[in-house]
Amino acid sequence: MKFAICNETFRDWPIDKAFAFAAECGYTGIEIAPFTLATYVTDITPPQRAEVRRAADAAGLQVIGLHWLLAKTEGIHLTSPDADQRRRTADYLAELARCCAELGGRIMVFGSPQQRNLAPGVGREQGMEYAAEVFSRLLPVLEETGVTVALEPLGPEETNFLVNTAEAVELAERIGSPQVRLHLDCKAMATEAVSAPSLIRQHRRLLAHFHANDPNRQGPGFGQLNFVPIFQALGEIDYTGWVSVEVFDYTPGIENLAKKSIDYMLDCLDQLAG
Repeated sequence: MKFAICNETFRDWPIDKAFAFAAECGYTGIEIAPFTLATYVTDITPPQRAEVRRAADAAGLQVIGLHWLLAKTEGIHLTSPDADQRRRTADYLAELARCCAELGGRIMVFGSPQQRNLAPGVGREQGMEYAAEVFSRLLPVLEETGVTVALEPLGPEETNFLVNTAEAVELAERIGSPQVRLHLDCKAMATEAVSAPSLIRQHRRLLAHFHANDPNRQGPGFGQLNFVPIFQALGEIDYTGWVSVEVFDYTPGIENLAKKSIDYMLDCLDQLAG
């Protein structure tokens, strides 16, 4: 199983220090939140992109892709009733895909709850049509770059669109492309009626990426969620993608979160092997 960690975990650390520490902990991949480099992807300069690749190579890490794609942006929205805004959103996602490929990544996790929320007067069905239109417009660039968009279901406390796995799967199937698949996140799955292992097994065909965290918003092993059944399910479906640690509550401290998260996950694998 391949373990990665999201770069925003390291807050304001220099990238060399962050990447080196991630590798020291045992991670082999790094996932990039574009807002940590610039508010807009178009402002991430070629030298910045080259520096991220250089730092990853120096640490022996693979840049696996991007997430928090639209965080902190303005005027970009997946389900906007404004056709021009949807076009701009598709164009912006195309720039993100190109950046992702330049960094060496192949996955873009589409979460961005605020930039996908249904506006007043826009129903679920209309939102699905708008979102499918945006991603369908993006497909040529995804095919050109080899990047896959992984749709991330998020709980109803975070958004009012794609609030469970079934809705994300419905959208992916409407688009009907191997470049648009499914992302699962442990914190988000905790809001669903179906267990995480069951969701993993049920959607094995579409699953492209996976985030490991606890419903308490800290890392795996920092709460009550048992990852042994989750890793067992991932093994049963022959999941070969990345398991990437994403946290939101940094109270335990950066070093502690990074090190103990992977130590806990490795212990879970040892339990399964034993």
